[in-house]
Amino acid sequence: MTLRFIFHYPEKNGPDGDLLDAGPLRDVAVAAERFGFDGLSFSEHPIPGARWMASGGHQTLDPFVALAYAAGATERLRLLTYLAVAPYRNPFLLAKAAATLDKISGGRLILGLGTGYQKSEFYALGVDMNERNALFDEALDVLPLHWSGEPFSYQGRHFSARDVIARPRPVQNPIPIWIGGNSKLTRRRVAERAQGWMPMGGGAELSATARTPALGSLEDLAGLIAEMRQAAAAAGRTEQIDVSYSYQGFGTQSPAVDADRHREAFAELEKIGITWVVVSSRTEATAATLEFIEAFGTTYLS
Repeated sequence: MTLRFIFHYPEKNGPDGDLLDAGPLRDVAVAAERFGFDGLSFSEHPIPGARWMASGGHQTLDPFVALAYAAGATERLRLLTYLAVAPYRNPFLLAKAAATLDKISGGRLILGLGTGYQKSEFYALGVDMNERNALFDEALDVLPLHWSGEPFSYQGRHFSARDVIARPRPVQNPIPIWIGGNSKLTRRRVAERAQGWMPMGGGAELSATARTPALGSLEDLAGLIAEMRQAAAAAGRTEQIDVSYSYQGFGTQSPAVDADRHREAFAELEKIGITWVVVSSRTEATAATLEFIEAFGTTYLS
């Protein structure tokens, strides 16, 4: 099996409780690396709506700060923003944060990006939600220009950059950009301008919340992956386009339970073109989180 696995730091649902109930970040990151995970990820919700939180929405640390801390505790884990909302930030600040994290980690960042869906966050951050797609495309324009380390100019919707330059350059050229979402627009962006696709599962309920079409079956997803990669080839791209998948098959069980069924599920994901699998636990205590990581690693990654 050539799948690679990312451990997504367990998110605390609801408005109450300490986010780090699931374990100190350093301990979790070190354990994930020790037991064979290939990456660690964090989501982003800087100021979510209280109603959404009360109905089961999740808390999260700032992904760039948290992943920078994890970088200092590890040596090889890839660091994924799963996902950062590009329209929330001026694209030059986004580019600088990404370049800095890539630099200090020795080239381990994967910049996962999305357009966002939380109305209350857009309002709170002073960003027009109706502009999110235009702002997202601006970010895709600006990121490689910033990372090039060469002088450039760019006229945006809310800024004018004239003969600017950003140094130091990131280690990777380019930093891999993975784009989240299920729409045709998302898949076109991936095919033409990104290094990875993060389709979002969860059915009709998630589709309505995250403002993206539902995925359907794995067979449907296989068709979309093939179509996206064909579009990338038609655009003259020769590199592999990665595809991640959030695996929800464990529930509250230990990952060591019913291992053959999970191995079959992973093999099916690989067969349809998935290259990375994101897994998480529903743990809310350090010991349980570390136990999950060890059990997963010794069962599937050793």
